[in-house]
Amino acid sequence: MKFYEVLESILQTSSIKEKEALIKRAFLLLDREEFDKDFSPKDINTPSYAKICKIVDPKTLPLRKNFDSDEGMAKLLHSIVHIEYSAIDLAVDAVYRYPFMPKEFKKDWLEVALEEIRHFKMLEEILRSLGYKYGDFPVHSGLMDAAYASKEDILERMAVVPRYYEAGGLDVNPQIMKKVDSSKHPFKESVLEALKIIYKEEISHVYKGNKWFRYLCKERGVSENIYFDILQKYNLLKKHRPYVNVEARKKAGFSCEEILKLGAKRCD
Repeated sequence: MKFYEVLESILQTSSIKEKEALIKRAFLLLDREEFDKDFSPKDINTPSYAKICKIVDPKTLPLRKNFDSDEGMAKLLHSIVHIEYSAIDLAVDAVYRYPFMPKEFKKDWLEVALEEIRHFKMLEEILRSLGYKYGDFPVHSGLMDAAYASKEDILERMAVVPRYYEAGGLDVNPQIMKKVDSSKHPFKESVLEALKIIYKEEISHVYKGNKWFRYLCKERGVSENIYFDILQKYNLLKKHRPYVNVEARKKAGFSCEEILKLGAKRCD
């Protein structure tokens, strides 16, 4: 198989083991620049996790409150595992859907995909220790829906997925860690250790989103303030942000001007 055929297979398989092996193969093909001739991406609009998860309206998902019980902790872990799974396919889809982007772009997002697989495996190992596995609880398709909605314009994709949704994870992660830390569950230390690793590495993923968003703005000769126009287009500015992680967003490449516009009270 050539490079884009491999990427297509990654997006279609629901096996994490297969995804990992195929991503490593894609790296080799990328290094050799063995690309498919006259390639154009197919319109893959069904997430691969649909084969193993029941997809429901996010409004029907119950709030996760009790992390003391095995089931409560498992539901929390499952929701994060689902985000990590989605992030694998989102990173690969960025490489697959925009073949005109430079080799460095492809390398960046394949690296992200491999790290997301490691995150998935870390958390699912704990989930299995609790007697559950990925697919045991219903999920929503919000991240993939956002990716499909913005697929026609890579600038919008970089704004919506890494710079909005994935950056939002940087805001939420510390709050989740606080709740886990206050629980009485015997696995809480293992969960916290995994979340800390994920948090640190997700900063670098958002940084790559910022890097390519700015690259595209410069290439098109548009202001980086177009970010807020894009968020407005997708009705994302109205969403309430109870907490903006200033430190993490700065490390990920956001300017203080952007951070303040997103709702932070101060940014030094």
